Amino acid sequence: MVGYSLLKEVVDRLLDKQVGAIFQGCAEFGARALGNRSIICDPRLPDGKDIVNSIKNREWYRPFAATVLEEYAHEWFIMGKLKSSPYMLFAVQTIPDKIKQIPAVVHVDGTCRPQTVNASENLIWYNLIKEFNNATSVPMVLNTSLNIAGEPLAHTEEDAMSILKRSKLNFIYFPEMEGIIE
Repeated sequence: MVGYSLLKEVVDRLLDKQVGAIFQGCAEFGARALGNRSIICDPRLPDGKDIVNSIKNREWYRPFAATVLEEYAHEWFIMGKLKSSPYMLFAVQTIPDKIKQIPAVVHVDGTCRPQTVNASENLIWYNLIKEFNNATSVPMVLNTSLNIAGEPLAHTEEDAMSILKRSKLNFIYFPEMEGIIE
């Protein structure tokens, strides 16, 4: 796997309670971060939502979504007839015995707005979450847009670096440059 040591380093940083970002490929179009311009965090952190809201300068009550490996989505969320949800369009109930395992991405009503991902849709994003799952048995990460409240999504590398400098974000993973910037 190309860049395996970097994926492992990103996961190690998340396990060390750091909040990072991934910047790859073309920017997403629309209202959601789908793994190309995303802030990422360990969804198991009890205060993960508060930490990320602080980084983004958002209100304390604002919830976050998860990106989950598609093949595990039905083990964590009540997806109904949905086979996948690649664009975070649906709020679904979290399976009750899983809620305490992923407090940073479960809303107060027990729902989550998951994005499912598979290897054919976004291989690097998929492999990052797969590596996180290998380390934690939790097949997802907290995912939100790479921006600060009131600002547009980071479009260029310079935009991303500006966010890193002006926030409490710990690092940005640039897969195409094969690097992590602190």
